[in-house]
Amino acid sequence: MADSAAAAKPTPLLKDELDIVIPTIRNLDFLEMWRPFFEPYHLIIVQDGDPSKTIKVPDGFDYELYNRNDINKILGPKASCISFKDSACRCFGYMVSKKKYIYTIDDDCFVAKDPSGKMINALQQHIKNLLCPSTPFFFNTLYDPYTEGADFVRGYPFSLREGVPTAVSHGLWLNIPDYDAPTQLVKPLERNQRYVDAVLTIPKGTLFPMCGMNLAFDRELIGPAMYFGLMGDGQPIGRYDDMWAGWCVKVICDHLGLGVKTGLPYIWHSKASNPFVNLRKEYKGIFWQEEIIPFFQAATLPKDCTTVQKCYIELSKQVKDKLSKVDPYFDKLADAMVTWIEAWDELNPPSGAASKVPNGKAK
Repeated sequence: MADSAAAAKPTPLLKDELDIVIPTIRNLDFLEMWRPFFEPYHLIIVQDGDPSKTIKVPDGFDYELYNRNDINKILGPKASCISFKDSACRCFGYMVSKKKYIYTIDDDCFVAKDPSGKMINALQQHIKNLLCPSTPFFFNTLYDPYTEGADFVRGYPFSLREGVPTAVSHGLWLNIPDYDAPTQLVKPLERNQRYVDAVLTIPKGTLFPMCGMNLAFDRELIGPAMYFGLMGDGQPIGRYDDMWAGWCVKVICDHLGLGVKTGLPYIWHSKASNPFVNLRKEYKGIFWQEEIIPFFQAATLPKDCTTVQKCYIELSKQVKDKLSKVDPYFDKLADAMVTWIEAWDELNPPSGAASKVPNGKAK
């Protein structure tokens, strides 16, 4: 007779160490598709837009729901650093989480299938990425050397084969690509159907355009740098929130000796946003990025920046010094970066200190 314990389902990886953060303005029916993978985990839902609107979450999920009124109550004047009417509000979920790891996904992202037709458990692959080392200091031409069936190739220095901790796992998307508005306009029917079975470490000194719709990270290693900036309502720019965080994160990871992986897992991005609306949000960023990217490529951090918070405050000073000449917005953004760190530290005090985070709206 089979042992009942052996027949029980295995405990999901990092069940008590990971929160799933979802920004939304609508009912979360999409979770039904993700139920086999997400139901064991705790969800933090950040409701954007009208706080009087009721957001419905399917039964059976363990979640907290925060709206703008909650954000204002918890952060007080510091709530000014959290974007409104923009998915950048998701970073509030990172701040109030008490878990080691975060996975964040958009509500128009569905479960994808691999070439064999099997449903992809994106969360499981992200966890695998985060728990395996990264190799940012020397590129392995066989992609991730820690993947089953792979290894370090001939000529790879043995002194670097231990790797470094992975701070970020950046997943990709099938169907609707993550394009900017001009590319959307010239390629309205283009769909990504190419499934590449690979994960690689982004080399040190190389920036990348981070997309927040399918992203996981080690909150303890890099959380305070995952600020999605000031976007949306009252701001001159949108749709650069995740990219701004990605540029900051990569500079800090390079400085602290942490890794960033990209590739698997894929999700199915179901809905193309309106390219004309996107163009209105992006157009200043399209010009500004030609100066923002060289700024981050040249950014260096002093040796005494030994924590993510210190690194981020130093970056904020450099943003104010170098980018405020591009537009006064960057002066405001630099101040918001400091406010974000102050709010983060207030809600996430060192071990042993009392936290000021009130209980969320647990369901």
